[in-house]
Amino acid sequence: MATKTETILLKSVERVSGEIQLPGSKSISNRVLLLSALASGTTTVRNLLHSDDIERMLEALSVLRVEVAYSPEDGTVRVLGKSGPMECARADLYLGNAGTAMRPLCAALTLGTGEFVLTGNDRMCERPIGDLVDTLRQAGAKIAYLDHDGYPPVAITAQGLDGGHISIRGDISSQFLTAILIAAPMARQETVITVNGELVSRPYIDITLALMRRFGVTVENREYARFTVPVIRHYISPGDISIEGDASSASYFLSAAAIRGGTVRVRGVGSASVQGDVAHADVLEMMGATVRRGDDWIEVTRGELHGVDIDCGKMPDAAMTVAATALFAEGKTILRNIYNWRVKETDRLAAMTKELTKLGALVSEQRDSIEISPPDSIQPAIIDTYDDHRMAMSLSLAALGEADIVINEPGCVTKTFPDYFEKLESIVQR
Repeated sequence: MATKTETILLKSVERVSGEIQLPGSKSISNRVLLLSALASGTTTVRNLLHSDDIERMLEALSVLRVEVAYSPEDGTVRVLGKSGPMECARADLYLGNAGTAMRPLCAALTLGTGEFVLTGNDRMCERPIGDLVDTLRQAGAKIAYLDHDGYPPVAITAQGLDGGHISIRGDISSQFLTAILIAAPMARQETVITVNGELVSRPYIDITLALMRRFGVTVENREYARFTVPVIRHYISPGDISIEGDASSASYFLSAAAIRGGTVRVRGVGSASVQGDVAHADVLEMMGATVRRGDDWIEVTRGELHGVDIDCGKMPDAAMTVAATALFAEGKTILRNIYNWRVKETDRLAAMTKELTKLGALVSEQRDSIEISPPDSIQPAIIDTYDDHRMAMSLSLAALGEADIVINEPGCVTKTFPDYFEKLESIVQR
């Protein structure tokens, strides 16, 4: 596996074909771990993603004295739930750049008692958390900023959560609403959450609500504008739960097939998926590729690709793969409603504009959209990744042109897909 200080040379690829078994979904994995920790009973988790973000959550649960056992012989993780909030006199949690750990833990730790400090790496301390903290304060939480207002690190003096009528902005990150939803059932009273403005990344909220149902809590959802959460003592373990394959990870292999197939099939995600990023396959179909689907697989065959103009609000991560695919499409591609790219692991709108331009594309960046006109041919380039796994993986597709591509710091893919480049190489035919 490459480290974060290395480079990797991707030789130009003429054709791809094959089959990929997907790793587990990051978003589902960390939600399931936290719900299992709060639940009564033991939860056996299968196909848990093994990556940096999941390691940060597992480390945090260990510090919080949650019993977690990994079984190498069958690749499962067993979590003995706390049957309620986590109690701890004091805990300092380092969460790297794992937003799917930082945001939900910030909310969940207000439920019990104790003093908690949550911090992360430099980029995490630049990623906003103020809207979540404001909403938790409305519900009675005591949270202080330790450096800059609105950003980690934060200190929580846990004393339980009141619940009641609260509101939250919906246009920055769906992780904020996910965090509140997971914590709210164990508040002192019913919680009614009003979403101010348009809610971004709704499919991620669907994932949260579906998993909460698996753990015994049904939330009333009024058209994503208002959520009513009942009061319970604790979640109830479903006993056994398998993590769906990661739809965002699927997008790279499916786009590779659309550009230089052959046919590629991914297993672990399909038409029965709860993840919004499965819509990436629909976009490839719109662009001219041939797509086939089963309940737990998707298959793509090369087509004559043309540009599209689409709203990407329901598939923000896979939209980055569409941006790379646009390098090989005839005509202009416009990706809209992607403002939240700016508050991810890096400012992805600015970063994608710069790197696509290196490859020869004409790119126009707006506040919440990007317009890409493909080059006549891909230019050789050294791609910077900004310690952002999705920059590395999406722009690796540039090697499907006629030029060799160098990826700086490819080890950043350990955040969600440690063996990505090995898996990519497995479908390459030279």
